[in-house]
Amino acid sequence: MAGLLANIRRAERPAFETQGVAEARASYTAGAEVLEPPRAALARVEPVQVPANDGALLDARLYAPSNDVLPVLLYLHGGGFTIGNLETHDSLCRQIALRSEAAVLALDYRLAPEHRFPCAVDDSWAALRWLAAHAGELGLDAARLAVGGDSAGGTLAAVTAIHARDIGVPLCLQLLITPGTTAHADTPSHREFAHGYLLEAETIAWFFDQYIAHEQRRDWRFAPLEADDVDDVAPACVVLAECDPLVDEGIAYADKLRAAGVAVELDLVRGVTHDFIKMGRVLPEAAASQALIGAALKTAFAAQSTR
Repeated sequence: MAGLLANIRRAERPAFETQGVAEARASYTAGAEVLEPPRAALARVEPVQVPANDGALLDARLYAPSNDVLPVLLYLHGGGFTIGNLETHDSLCRQIALRSEAAVLALDYRLAPEHRFPCAVDDSWAALRWLAAHAGELGLDAARLAVGGDSAGGTLAAVTAIHARDIGVPLCLQLLITPGTTAHADTPSHREFAHGYLLEAETIAWFFDQYIAHEQRRDWRFAPLEADDVDDVAPACVVLAECDPLVDEGIAYADKLRAAGVAVELDLVRGVTHDFIKMGRVLPEAAASQALIGAALKTAFAAQSTR
């Protein structure tokens, strides 16, 4: 990991916060899969459109390792609510589908600053409701659903799991990969890993400023640690990186879930940084965590099928 960080520094790529939004998105897309394995071949990779609450049609992409009637994970990509898209997380979604033997529906939710908080939340919630109602039309099993995401997508997955509970949509699992959960980026790990560990403090601040006003940041839909309760939400698989500004809040949210009686599998990966899950070409830890994720989804979906 240290060698990889040194190589990244030598490349001298401009930080996202020093670029315009369009340039930052293009930069992220260009480099997003450089450290990932080649895109795995799957039986199904298909475009899907999902209606948002306001009638907009959101692009999505379905990945499935077979043509069987499979359980499905709604996947929400990372990128600070500002960058990222279906292409930046294509390889990762294929790996999750392959390893879990389940389908993955990746959502291209709308981004800030054009669409500020709570648009990404609303899009994620609309996608879950639509998937619960229409999975059968895609040849999928609507009775076995899960939600997941990485980084900002992990935040969206956590709050979508709470929403699923509130509207009575049962989920088999919530998959939270290096999620953000606090309101103000003020935990000790934000200070300890503020600089030199891939995700810089200035970048986090820029993402937040694009997405949400300061006075809104204690809203639980942005900071799920602020939720009144998480009783009876779906079991969780939480994957965290030790050298990540977000690690403390990931642990705190896992603790909040456990205190509410929610089953939690926690994978705290030593010696790696934020976004390590997308570095499977060079980090064996990424492949190991992807295997753990696949196993967790298999187990959760199997448990539902036997009820």
